[in-house]
Formats: sequence, C-alpha cells, structure tokens
Amino acid sequence: MITEYEFGFSEPAPAFLPPPAADEAERLARLRLIRSRRVGPATYLRLMGEHGQARAALDALPEVARAAGVADYAPCPEPVALAELRAAKRAGAKMLLLGDAEYPADLAQIADAPPVLWARGKTSLLSRPMLALVGTRNASALGTRMARRLAADLGAAGFVVVSGLARGVDALAHLAALETGTIAVMAGGLDVVYPVENTDLAQDISKKGLVLSEMPFGLHPQARHFPRRNRIVAGLARAVIVVEAAARSGSLITARMALDQGREVMAVPGHPMDSRAGGSNLLIRDGATLIRGAEDVIEALGTLGLPAPVARPAPVSGAAPPRAAAAAAAARPVPEGGDEGAILALLGPEPVAEDQLIRDLGRPPRAVAQALAVLEMAGRITRSAGGFVSRS
Repeated sequence: MITEYEFGFSEPAPAFLPPPAADEAERLARLRLIRSRRVGPATYLRLMGEHGQARAALDALPEVARAAGVADYAPCPEPVALAELRAAKRAGAKMLLLGDAEYPADLAQIADAPPVLWARGKTSLLSRPMLALVGTRNASALGTRMARRLAADLGAAGFVVVSGLARGVDALAHLAALETGTIAVMAGGLDVVYPVENTDLAQDISKKGLVLSEMPFGLHPQARHFPRRNRIVAGLARAVIVVEAAARSGSLITARMALDQGREVMAVPGHPMDSRAGGSNLLIRDGATLIRGAEDVIEALGTLGLPAPVARPAPVSGAAPPRAAAAAAAARPVPEGGDEGAILALLGPEPVAEDQLIRDLGRPPRAVAQALAVLEMAGRITRSAGGFVSRS
C-alpha cells in the first residue's frame, strides 16, 4: 500500500471522503492539488480534511512545505492542470474525483484511494460487482484455458472482470470478458499502453469496457508505478483471483494488497513442480480459497455474505470466442526458438493433450508435430499415453 506522508505527517490521514466538488474551479483545484510535488493520496486527504476545499489547501501548501523543511515550494501551476484537462478531452476521457457519485464505492473505502481517476469507456461498469483476475505473464496451456474459462463464466454470471492489462493472464481475462464487461487499470497515463502489443486490446476495452488510470496523460510507467496500479485493481474488486503466479510476482503483491484492504483472496491450484504455480499454491497454503471454477468463486462470495449479481446473457462459455482466442494467441509473446520455444512456454509438468496444444498455439498441426519431435529428441518434453505431452 502507498504510505506517502510527504510533509512529515506522523499519523495516517483520517478516514475522510471529500464532498463532491461545488464547481469546475474546485475540480481544477483538486487536480492541481494531487499533481503538486510531494502530495500523494494520504497528504491530499489530510489537507482536504483540514481545509475543506482544494483551493484553500493549495494556499496552505507552501506553509506546510516550509514546516517540513522544504523551501521555495510552489503547488502545481494552473496551466499544467489545464493542459492535462485538454489532453483528457482529446482522448475522450472523463475525470472521476474521489467524492464524485460515479467514483467506485469500494475503491473509495481503501486508505490510499486515488483522488483522481481518468476513465475512458463505460463508467456504468463501476456500479456493478467486480472481481479481479490476475496471474503470470507466461501462462501455461492449462493456466491459459483456466484464465479464459474463469473470466468468461464470471462475466456470464454478471461480474465485471478487472485486471491490469499485462501480458499473459491479464490479457486473456480481458479478452474473455470483453463482451460481458471488463475494466483495465493502467500503470501509466491513459494514452500510454504498456505493453505495446496490447494497444489494440486497450482500444477494444475502451469501446466495450472501461480503461482507468490515476496517472497524468503522457506518463510512461516505471517499476514503482505497478504496485500503485495493483492497489487499484484490488480496491475495485470484491475478491482477487490468482490463476498462476510465481513465488515472487506482481500478482502476489496484488493479493497482499487485497488482504490489507479486507478483500477476499482466491487462487487456482497448480502442479507443485511448476514454478508458475508456486505463488498460487503458497496462497492456498496460507489460507486463500481454492478455486476450481466460477462456481467455487460464487459459492465463496455467498459464504462471505456477498450476494451474487444477476446473470447477464453472454455469447461465451468455458472456451474463449474464436476472435478472442485468436487475439490471445497473437498477444502472447513467443519466446526465442520459434515453435519449440512457444511450446516450452506453454508446457509444464502437468500433461497436456497434443491437440489442445495445437489449438492453443494456433499453428499448423504439422509444424507443431515437427517441433515436438525436436523437443523430444532433445529430452525437453515427455510423451505420455493417450497423446499427452509435458515438459521434462
């Protein structure tokens, strides 16, 4: 979680939800306040709680800075904030302020809720129940199918699927839930898609779903920005579901943030010898709910007293639609080594049917068969009875 006591506050910011901005001048002032140097969510909330309005908080900032030993301090200039508003207008984005009626209610309750969110797409999705689905960027064949099936089935059950637009499980989840409702939270500015291969996916989500970011336009994400994005992913959702995750991964950071925020954490079990499932298995060992499918998720939420949403008709089932499956295959990074490298990236210790592997790869059967023969000769894969293969 973010702990930004930039001006030396010794205690956390009080539990405080700013009232709706009275006018456009106050909305501009709130944007200037959060964009001011050394002002993060905690400082923003404390200043708003003490002064009531952002305009008064901006006037008080230089004195706050002097008390903290920061000389020659000036808040964010008005032209900078106006330029951000113009960039948002060009991008067709809407500003959601903490305290606005459209601001997601669950996210507003976390200790470091983002004071400003930029939104492009269907903001009505923010009023529906949400579940976060996260996982590894290098999903196995089984993990790929589980991510698609979970996202599709949960979407058909009426949930909005939230994820971080990363490679692998994130992209698969967005694709499978594109028709039923998905929200992508970005680590950089709303106009800077990372990774770049998900640019088309981000455009599709902005038309059919919703894309969110707390960052200013034009900001390219850096390593420190991804945990900030992850807290939003967790904060939006009733529960965080981890499909595949290594023992040290960003997905586990999201899971820990979810626990800190009082959210439920669920995980799909994996083969104990597959490092891609190490983190998921650790979560289950430490108390996360074991998930085998959407039915387990809905049952677990019911046990917690959280009502399931009304199911919505959806043209998806356990398998991804053809368009989504093709896009997922295109979005998946192919490791060096051609077909052989792509096969090794999908395989783990758990045997996978060869025909399923061909479908997941989207390659001609003859090419896959040749690559499997090369890998078998090299001792990299093991064939089992019934046409199954696994990584040695």
